[in-house]
Amino acid sequence: MILKNKKGLILGALDENSIAWKVAEQAKKEGAEIVLSNTAMAIRMGNIDELGKKINSPVIAADATSVDELNDLWKSTLNHFGSGVDFVLHSVGMSPNVRKRIPYQELDYNFLNKTLDVSAISLHKLLQTAWELNAINDEGSVIALSYIAAQRTFSGYNDMAEAKALLESIVRSFGYHYGRRNKVRINSISQAPTNTTAGSSIEGFGDLYTFSEKLSPLGNPDAQACAEYCISLFSDMTRGVTMQNLFHDGGYSSMGMSEDLMQEIEKCLMKK
Repeated sequence: MILKNKKGLILGALDENSIAWKVAEQAKKEGAEIVLSNTAMAIRMGNIDELGKKINSPVIAADATSVDELNDLWKSTLNHFGSGVDFVLHSVGMSPNVRKRIPYQELDYNFLNKTLDVSAISLHKLLQTAWELNAINDEGSVIALSYIAAQRTFSGYNDMAEAKALLESIVRSFGYHYGRRNKVRINSISQAPTNTTAGSSIEGFGDLYTFSEKLSPLGNPDAQACAEYCISLFSDMTRGVTMQNLFHDGGYSSMGMSEDLMQEIEKCLMKK
């Protein structure tokens, strides 16, 4: 068990389809003790209490955009474990513009500010409150979930692209400071399109999933595969990896065109 005696905080588990849920289950399987957190509304609407009972973990409500609530979350987590944590998963994201299907060229800027706060700045707030409380143990590991739209344009991803770009910048910047002080490593995982409750809310997700599946030589790795990758980064076997955006996408990020996708394009052209 590669996480034996390790303690972690996982933010963002909602239901059994979510990556954070799978990470929590896999971390427990690998010997870790865990604290789960999400917003009070998400806890009411989702099934996270069920997960807490399953893996014998407390569920603590906290708004990741609230510094006061994050401080309380960290203090409760430290009190529960009696020490700092060894790993953290930030799986937090939401865009009102995407939910309301507002086109990118007509963004509501109040909604954009909310998108950035929830989906990116919350990582900085989480790390800064941890920094001040010395809540992450030396040589700990932090992972934030991202997407390739931070580097490339996907029209339906809307202002979440800006949020992921900012998230990855925070990973690099805080990764430097936390690495220097505590040897804590901070990375983001750019996951392939994944059938989760959050992912499926993106306009055109089904087509995007199929496109990625046909372009990637390994296909789209699912939520369970992503969870297993997270575990490897939480473990002591990746102590030299930090400030990186790590693509977990079956090779998609290195592709230009595949035979399968070309055949599909040819079929469409023939129909015309």
